[in-house]
Amino acid sequence: MNKVKAKKIIFRSVLSVFILWVLFLLLNFIFPLREPPGWSVVVNDKDGNMLHAFLSDDDKWRMHAGLEEIGPVMVETIIYKEDNYFYYHYGINPVSMVRAAFNNTIAGRKTSGASTITMQVARLLYPAKRTYLNKFIEMFRAIQLEWKFSKKEILELYLNLIPYGGNVEGVKAASVLYFGIQPSKLNLSQSVSLAIIPNRPNSLSPKKGSKLLQKERDKWLKRMLQDKFQSAGEIQNALEEPIVIEKHYVPRMVPHLANKLKSSNAKTATIKSSIDKSIQQKCEAIAYNQHRKLRLKNIHNLSVLVIENKSRKVRAYLGSPDYSDQEHAGQVDGCNAVRSPGSTLKPLVYGLAIDKGIITTATMLPDVPVNYSGYSPENFDDKCNGLVSAGQALAYSLNIPAVSLLSQVGVPHFTDKLRRNGFEAIKSDQEMGLSVILGGCGVRVTEMGALFAAFANNGVYAPLSYLENNDSIRTSPLISDAASFLITEMLTKLVRPDLPNNYESSLHVPKIAWKTGTSYGRRDAWSIGYNRKYTIVVWCGNFNGEGVPELTGGDIATPVLFDLFNAIDYNSSSEWYLPPASVDFRLVCSQSGLPPSETCTDIITDYFLPQISNSKKCTHLREVFVSADERFSYCTRCLPESGYKTKMCKNLPPSVTAFYQLNNITFEQVPPHNPECTRLFSDNAPVITSPVNGKEYLLEKNAGQQLQLQCQVESDIHWIYWYINDKFHKRTKPNEVTFFTPDAGAIKISCSDDKGRNEDINVTIKYY
Repeated sequence: MNKVKAKKIIFRSVLSVFILWVLFLLLNFIFPLREPPGWSVVVNDKDGNMLHAFLSDDDKWRMHAGLEEIGPVMVETIIYKEDNYFYYHYGINPVSMVRAAFNNTIAGRKTSGASTITMQVARLLYPAKRTYLNKFIEMFRAIQLEWKFSKKEILELYLNLIPYGGNVEGVKAASVLYFGIQPSKLNLSQSVSLAIIPNRPNSLSPKKGSKLLQKERDKWLKRMLQDKFQSAGEIQNALEEPIVIEKHYVPRMVPHLANKLKSSNAKTATIKSSIDKSIQQKCEAIAYNQHRKLRLKNIHNLSVLVIENKSRKVRAYLGSPDYSDQEHAGQVDGCNAVRSPGSTLKPLVYGLAIDKGIITTATMLPDVPVNYSGYSPENFDDKCNGLVSAGQALAYSLNIPAVSLLSQVGVPHFTDKLRRNGFEAIKSDQEMGLSVILGGCGVRVTEMGALFAAFANNGVYAPLSYLENNDSIRTSPLISDAASFLITEMLTKLVRPDLPNNYESSLHVPKIAWKTGTSYGRRDAWSIGYNRKYTIVVWCGNFNGEGVPELTGGDIATPVLFDLFNAIDYNSSSEWYLPPASVDFRLVCSQSGLPPSETCTDIITDYFLPQISNSKKCTHLREVFVSADERFSYCTRCLPESGYKTKMCKNLPPSVTAFYQLNNITFEQVPPHNPECTRLFSDNAPVITSPVNGKEYLLEKNAGQQLQLQCQVESDIHWIYWYINDKFHKRTKPNEVTFFTPDAGAIKISCSDDKGRNEDINVTIKYY
């Protein structure tokens, strides 16, 4: 052959290859590869353990697994059995094709195939009848696959798409459903079994028993022994191992969270949640046992949320104790349902009040009947306590002091804090009143968990994370670290009424800060607690809103909370919160919680915020000039030159004085003022509490309905004078309730005390 002919042959060969390559690129552009079919969504825990799985959109168990998730024995077995030269060809193995054609011609029938793993992937993506035309198409698709994907990706596709009978596809789904294990744990016997089923998915289906399957497995293991695929000992062990294939169910843990993650991660086949499987199982076991007891009391639903404080990741999520309980709406996600919070929002208003310098732990607050423009809150037990410390008021969850603090903090400021920190239901209600602190709003378990996790993290708020790989925390200040520390101190007290009254729960009370809550009508029972490591939220009730007399946060939800902490973090007391640098100690008077004056005798220590907390001197006692027989008191104007003495008297707020007088509680009152004094007083005038100034009252005509007259005055007042439209109506004792029948129209009501101090209000009366 001369050089000219050789050059022509080379040129034509190169040209042919070029034309074929251009033709391939053109066909590849016209007929691009389709995307693999949709996968079954799998939700794993933080360590990769399967928690929940869903059927694919075409109702297949087709679970995606990366090559690193599949055991190397399984991978090597597949390559050995299906395509020994997988890593050396470009989708088509010419040697195998020639050998298969020769063997089939000699035998007069098909005895062996020439399909590579890549060609099988093409066939799985484009299923069609076995014809020569379809074979050529399959070869073209195989080259496309090699052009688009790496060998690792092609092998991964194959292992995820091979059929295993019925609606089971892929090695991962088969290993979970047939052996109950993850594909990374497949041994040699199991790997060979799963390698041979796809060739005959119907006849070798595990549903038809293991006898035929074991026979085929042993045949391939003996061939492996001849080819020295593995050591003789390992193959012999595999031969002796019986095939045990049972029907295993796909895990169905955290169904509510799994549905939530699936909808929010639509394009993700494998979702790595933040759930800790061990903690989740403990929560489910405790919730199930408690649920059995609660059903006897007509309480059918319970929700639990466990948050890791440092990362804000949710480690356990229980929407309901029984997802399959259709009678009691078990499929409702209680962690995401809007419920009334009861008293569980109170710590936040106390924290805001601390940051505004209104209170410290020892600050004394009035716990007496009060009226806010017609709204009169009451304590849970319908009793009042006079003066109580802020710490005791929060620990005992008293309603009246909480409402009083909210009125000072301001409802807009309080609700704005909630809106800015994830409380979605409150966004839709812009006109909330003081009742919001007692449960007059809607919250979710997840929102309450994030709130209390902020208390556990020095007052810094961050949204909860449900994904393990989500480490970006967006933080925002909720309250100061000082206020957060003081709140924790208040909520850690063990002497409190919401401690469960049964020995079983009190046997080991965990070292936690916790707050209970019970909604109006006893429809919701809450108990939320935290330590350094975890925040746990427990909600109990009925999804249909039915109230139960026994349903309270202390008796129903708190035992569950204690059990959870004891199961998850038993030794939590080994590490606790220390005062931050922004908190200091000071001496205060126990009667007011303020720095003591010279007359204070009962001194205690208290935390406070320098430059912020109220630093006024205590004035719980005041010096009064009285006559020698203590019948009268004097002011500086009427003080005689002699015949008098000084006396220290309680300087109580008018509302507390009124409460003591109304309930016949003995306290040292200031004697009546000198009746001969001509001085008129302007300070501390009476405060009319009923009726409400500026209000319109609708009364039924001819029904004899009356309006109540009541006021609050100083402790040294002995007579009250009432006037209706500037006409004298009646003289009464302080805090004595009286009534009158009003005329229709605008009415002026006046109240004067025996020192000449006066208050006027105006109301409107309409009859129907």
